[in-house]
Amino acid sequence: MRDIKEFIDIDKIRNFKITKNNYLAAFACIVMVLALVRCIFPSVAEPRNGDVIADADTTQVVSNDTENAKEQELKVAEEAANTELAKENKENAKKEAAEKSVSDAKTASAASIDTIVPIPTGKKTRFFNADGTPVKNRITSVPSYARAFPDQNDVQLISANKYGVQPVQNRTEAENRKAELVYVGSNPYFFVDPLRNSIPYLVPEALNLLQDIGKNFFDSLQTKQVPLHKIIVTSVLRTKDDVTKLRGHNGNATENSCHLYGTTFDICYNRYKTVSPPNEQRRAVRNDTLKWVLSEVLNDLRMQKRCYIKYEVHQGCFHITVR
Repeated sequence: MRDIKEFIDIDKIRNFKITKNNYLAAFACIVMVLALVRCIFPSVAEPRNGDVIADADTTQVVSNDTENAKEQELKVAEEAANTELAKENKENAKKEAAEKSVSDAKTASAASIDTIVPIPTGKKTRFFNADGTPVKNRITSVPSYARAFPDQNDVQLISANKYGVQPVQNRTEAENRKAELVYVGSNPYFFVDPLRNSIPYLVPEALNLLQDIGKNFFDSLQTKQVPLHKIIVTSVLRTKDDVTKLRGHNGNATENSCHLYGTTFDICYNRYKTVSPPNEQRRAVRNDTLKWVLSEVLNDLRMQKRCYIKYEVHQGCFHITVR
């Protein structure tokens, strides 16, 4: 140990500093030594067998992954094609079924027309006489208008409050409430008189009822072989100002009228509009006859609990509220 210390100057080593020049010189020496070794022993730079096998395995794995990915893409493409084909087949099947149903319906219709059995002569049915002419239904009317249509204002007011709108003060305010109401105008089933004390609006349920009354009246007239006539609507929605004005000359008008709620309308029973084709004169029909038919229609709807009806003697109308 002592000889080594004498041979190597420890103090010089401790005081030795690695400078930039010293570092570059050492690096250059090392590079030269390695280059010399490679030139003398070239086999040092050749890869080992294990590395070659590893690289081959990696290449094989990558190749297998690529093939699997391609197979997966082909499989997905085939499934998509099969799905599209199935959808197309399904649509074609639907079209064929629809065409077949239409064809079957036409065939059945033609068969039914061909197999219509004529009314046997000399045999009376519910709808035809023995000679083949239609049976004429009788006009029965109602036993008493007052007893058949007794619903007073207090009864109708309950339904008006339930299904109607809030009363409006005047026509200007009514213009802002049109979203809750529907317009009522003359149409093929009824005629609306010029309105002086009301405005042409009702709640949708009341208009549906009015339409059904007009349709049923037409049906009844046809089955009874009476020339067609339209019913006439004389009053619909009233404002508070209309009611106040009306009470000055109409004793039946009440301050809390059902007409305020858009659920009520009046149909007169002593006037009707004749429905006549152009250049054709219909036979005259007494208003009383039409009143009897109308009373049958209204009585049926009242029995079905679709409306309340009051027979107004002095005003000449049926006062009707939807329920």
